[in-house]
Amino acid sequence: MTIDLGWPVALALLLLMAITLLAHRASGFGLGRSALVAGLRACLQLGIAAAVISSVIASLQLSIALAAVMFAMAVLTTCRRVEAPTSWPWAAAAMAGGVLPVLAVVLATRAVPLKGVAIIPIAGIVIGNAMTAHTLAGRRTFAALREEHSQYEACLSLGLLPSQGISEIVHRRTPEALLPGLDQVKTAGVVTLPGAFIGVMLGGGSLSRLRRPSCWCSSGSWPPRRSPPGWPSA
Repeated sequence: MTIDLGWPVALALLLLMAITLLAHRASGFGLGRSALVAGLRACLQLGIAAAVISSVIASLQLSIALAAVMFAMAVLTTCRRVEAPTSWPWAAAAMAGGVLPVLAVVLATRAVPLKGVAIIPIAGIVIGNAMTAHTLAGRRTFAALREEHSQYEACLSLGLLPSQGISEIVHRRTPEALLPGLDQVKTAGVVTLPGAFIGVMLGGGSLSRLRRPSCWCSSGSWPPRRSPPGWPSA
């Protein structure tokens, strides 16, 4: 099965972007420009990504290097989104705690071949899921610290360390960031179809091939990523 990337796709993209901009304008959220820039960037970046991937996919070393670049960009993006750019080492450590075990398991068990054509897409999906979870957790955590600053001060007055006071507040809020990923896994095949599933399906893969990559990515999309001690700082 093939998809014509000519004018039908271009027309669909233009219509979808127009609907998006109209929806933002009607809602009054003020995100229309951001949506337009995000859409244009996505088209440009996907074009560049296709060229880069096609040039490095034959080399295992270059494929791993590309995955590392993808991880670095994910860290920078989530740090900017949670408004904590100087905390990127903590963000990288927290995200690596979710990404590396998943990749290690699927590669060590040979569920995924140690080849660029497999590493790049699987790593991209897992890194993207980790970035989303970290962004949700970070924004919810900082909001909780602002809203419950008096409780944090009360913890300090009782002799708790700053990191302990922070944990008292954020520990109840962090699981909320994992709920979207968990719901996607629970409804996989019923409501949502993982990207890996769609990719194999459009590529004409067999049913067994459809199941395997989807299970890998879904199972690795929601492991808890505990933030290192001391992050975030109050």
